[in-house]
Amino acid sequence: MRIIIERSNLLKSLSHVHRVVERRNTIPILSNVLVRTEDAGMRLKATDLDIEITEDVQAVAEEAGATTVPAHLLYDIVRKLPDGSEVKLATNGEGTQMTVSSGRSNFRLQCLPEADFPDITAGSLSHSFTLEAAQLLRLIERTQFAISTEETRYYLNGIYLHTAEVGSDLSLRAVATDGHRLARAEVTAPSGSEGMPGIIVPRKTVGEVQKLLNDCEDDETIAIELSDSKIRFTIGAVVMTSKLIDGTFPDYQRVIPQNNDKELSLDRQSFSEAVDRVSTISSERGRAVKLALSSGQLMLTVNSPDSGTATEELAVTYEADDIEIGFNARYLLDITSQLSGESSVFMLADPGSPTLIRDGGDATTLYVLMPMRV
Repeated sequence: MRIIIERSNLLKSLSHVHRVVERRNTIPILSNVLVRTEDAGMRLKATDLDIEITEDVQAVAEEAGATTVPAHLLYDIVRKLPDGSEVKLATNGEGTQMTVSSGRSNFRLQCLPEADFPDITAGSLSHSFTLEAAQLLRLIERTQFAISTEETRYYLNGIYLHTAEVGSDLSLRAVATDGHRLARAEVTAPSGSEGMPGIIVPRKTVGEVQKLLNDCEDDETIAIELSDSKIRFTIGAVVMTSKLIDGTFPDYQRVIPQNNDKELSLDRQSFSEAVDRVSTISSERGRAVKLALSSGQLMLTVNSPDSGTATEELAVTYEADDIEIGFNARYLLDITSQLSGESSVFMLADPGSPTLIRDGGDATTLYVLMPMRV
C-alpha cells in the first residue's frame, strides 16, 4: 500500500475517527485505525465495538492495500508535522510495518493485519430520515447535560429519542434525566420517522455526534438510520454506527408536573449570575441555594458551615403565596445556560415537589428540577 495525502486532510479525518479509540485496550487491534485505499483515495475506520466510525478522504493511492496502525500514535505524528506538508503512507512487503514520511521526517509503525479488524454489521435499519445539523445539535445541546453518569442505572446513560403526538402534529423528542433533573427538547418529526421505536442513544455516541456537528454548517443535511438496536449517522464524509442502550427508559411523562400553580417569571441572565455569585461560598458537599419568594421579590441565600452566608435580592414577577424552596446551584446553572430567551418561567407547587422550568424564548423545551432540603 502506498498513499500520498495532504497533511491537513489526513489530520482532520484522524481527529474524527481516533476519538472513539480507547487509550487503554486489552484487545490490541482495538487500539488501531484501519487504513484502506479506495477509488477516490483512502478510507479510515476505527471502533471500540460499540461505536464504529468511517471516513473517506481525498488522497492519491499509488498502490492498493489495507492495514491497521495505532490510532493515537498516528494522530500525534500527523498533528506535529508542518502545516501544508504532504504525507506519504507506505507498508513494507510483509505488511508488518507502515512508514509515515513527510519532508525529512520518517516514522515506522508496527501494523496488525486488516483481517483481524472487527466489523460492526448494522444489519437492517428499519427507519431513515434527515435532519438539519442545527436541529440535531439543538436536540443534543438542550438535553445532554441531564444524562446520568450512574452506571447502575444504565438505561439513563443516554438520550431517549422517540416520536410523540403534540396535538395534531408529530414531534421528534429528545429526553434525558439523572433522577434529579429532566430535560426535554423537540423538533417537528421529519418524514420517515413515523412509527420509529423509542431508542436510547449512549452518552459517548451523543458526545461524538455533537463534536462532528460543531464542524457543520447549520443547514447541512444529516442522514439518520436506526433500528431498535443500532443507529447510524451520516455527517458529510463521516459515517458513524453505534449500538443503542438495551433497556427501557422510564415513563418520564409521570414526573413532569401538570398542576404547579405558582408562577415565577424572571430575567434569565440576572438570575444565573446571582446564583453563580451566592454559590461561590457553598461547599462541594452541599451546593444548595434557597429561593425565598414573596410578591415581586426573590431572595437567594446560601449557608455554608465552613465559609459563612451569602444573600442576594432580585426583582421578579411573582404574585402567588410566599414560598421557600431549595435547589442544587449547579443544576440551576446547567439549566439556565441552556435557555435561549431573555426570560424564564418557573412553575412551583411546594418546597417538596418538582419544579417545571420553561424557556421564554423556546416553547419546544422544558426542564424539571427536584428540590433540595435547605
